[in-house]
Amino acid sequence: MTAVTDQGRDHGQGNGPGGEDAGEAPGDDARRWDDGLIARRAAEAAQERLETERPPQDDAGPEAEAYAMPGSSLRPRLDALRELVGLSRARLDAATLTEAGRVLDEASARQRLSSRHTVVAVAGATGSGKSTLFNALAGVQISDTGLRRPTTSAPIACSWTDGAAGLLDRLAIPGRLRRRPVQGGTAVDEALQGLVLVDLPDHDSAATGHREQVDRVLALVDAVIWVVDPEKYADAALHERYLRPLAGHAEISFVVLNQIDRLSGEAADLVLDDLRRLLDEDGMAVGEHGEPGVTVMSLSALTGAGVGDLRELLGRFVQDRTAAARRLSADVDAAAARLRSVYVADGRPGLGERARDEFTERLAEAVGAAAAGQAAEREWRRNAGRACGTPWLRLWRWYESTRQLGGLDLMAQVLAPPEEELTARQRVEQAVRQLADAAVDGLPAPWAQAVREAAVNGAGGLPEALDDLSRNAQAGGGGRGRGGNTDTRSGHTTAAGQGKRGSASAVRTSPPVTGATGSRGTRPPRPAWWPAAVLAQASMTLLQIFGGLWLLGQIVGVLEPGLLIPALLMLAGVVGGPLVEWSCAAAARGPARRYGQEAERRLREAAAGCGRARVLDPVSAELARYREVRERYVAVTEFSTTGG
Repeated sequence: MTAVTDQGRDHGQGNGPGGEDAGEAPGDDARRWDDGLIARRAAEAAQERLETERPPQDDAGPEAEAYAMPGSSLRPRLDALRELVGLSRARLDAATLTEAGRVLDEASARQRLSSRHTVVAVAGATGSGKSTLFNALAGVQISDTGLRRPTTSAPIACSWTDGAAGLLDRLAIPGRLRRRPVQGGTAVDEALQGLVLVDLPDHDSAATGHREQVDRVLALVDAVIWVVDPEKYADAALHERYLRPLAGHAEISFVVLNQIDRLSGEAADLVLDDLRRLLDEDGMAVGEHGEPGVTVMSLSALTGAGVGDLRELLGRFVQDRTAAARRLSADVDAAAARLRSVYVADGRPGLGERARDEFTERLAEAVGAAAAGQAAEREWRRNAGRACGTPWLRLWRWYESTRQLGGLDLMAQVLAPPEEELTARQRVEQAVRQLADAAVDGLPAPWAQAVREAAVNGAGGLPEALDDLSRNAQAGGGGRGRGGNTDTRSGHTTAAGQGKRGSASAVRTSPPVTGATGSRGTRPPRPAWWPAAVLAQASMTLLQIFGGLWLLGQIVGVLEPGLLIPALLMLAGVVGGPLVEWSCAAAARGPARRYGQEAERRLREAAAGCGRARVLDPVSAELARYREVRERYVAVTEFSTTGG
């Protein structure tokens, strides 16, 4: 045993980076020249040079038994986590995704290495006896023990078989700190084939570098044996810094109460029960009666009591070859639990039909769709009156219009007061704000922020676009005598007439749009009966003129006297003209109403299309992205063992 120990200390087994070459027998090292400290240092320097020059001998390639188990969900969960991180990079800050990225990197690195080996770290506080237990499991004095603290200043590895060089390189354990155990050829020794045991520095060491090494190695190993003693088993540093955060890793954790030789049988049971209670409070389920969870046991590394039981447990654990996969799965669970707040919504966020309809209605109000429809209806009826009305009434209306300052009325319609324009802009902003509030209801903060930004960015030019729609509608109406038209291909609508005050209007000018049915200055469409009505009104006017001229001829003596016939003709024209005008007005009500409704509908659709393209579609795209990442997150947590 002394020869094996000296060989391990002086030469790290000399198999290159792995330190695991079995080519030298223990007896060969006893004949090696060694006459003191200088010789040992020279041998160590030569061994390190040899390690840097030799390539690894055993790890020809990665094996995947631990990652391709029947029914294993590790690989699809890792794929889902990788997609989740990729989809989230543009929406979440890098710090939020750091842990998930680290888990993916470590999983990729571990899967490229040997799956025939299980790396188990032995961790504990100062004086807990972890190095003594490490030596007892190895069957050889590998790690220094004693009263002087700290006795372990760097991780030391003991590998039961060859082929673990890549794993130890990943842990950054140099070749001079890699050892081989004493194997007696027993069934337990056979079961431990593939075990890589790592003795860590004290996790409560006063040296900051020691604690950093512990944290670094614990994030990389496949399993951990926590060694506690009767005095420090309830130490807050152990429970709050390590056991509680690693509660999801209970299945790959062993908690060993060491130094029970210092306690009576009853006292040892009491301490062990209290330890189980503390672990339960930490959230680490205690695995009993075949249930998954942390393994808790008591032993004495100094006397050897219970060490054999731990070796048997480790043997079954190693031969199972699932520790690495379970460790990675627990890491995925932990990363998913940290990301839960940025992916899981409280309610069911999204845009319902009600929110969309309310947004569209507010845009229609802002653009003055109802007022434009009413103006178009009035314009249609006005055109009917001009075409079918009596000429004398039209002359009177023309005379009345010339007595007024017609330009002032037109300016009042074109130049909307600034406060009305501001009101329309505020309506648009309020509509966008309420839509965003409805869309982000229950969304996690980062995605809610992304949805709001999409809505705000899209609404940046929305008021101006709606102003253009309203202005084009007014330009298409062109005041009295002009009709309205629609360009359905471009999404712009022009409605006849002028909108009411308070509709969305602007002081800027822009060229009117050309409709699909005509250009600026065209009149509303006329029904089929319109020519007949115009002809009837013209006939009534001719009757009045003819009857009047006939009477005038009789008065001046040009024609023979006879008042009855010309008087009847003139009376028929005088009475028939207003009658035709009244009939046309009654007949025009239905077409005028439909024309106004069509103008309002087209302006509403144009406003809705503008709002959809600028606001609704970007917001819907963000919500779709969130649903996609939410599905990826569900895939990551679907087979979670910790409920993350």
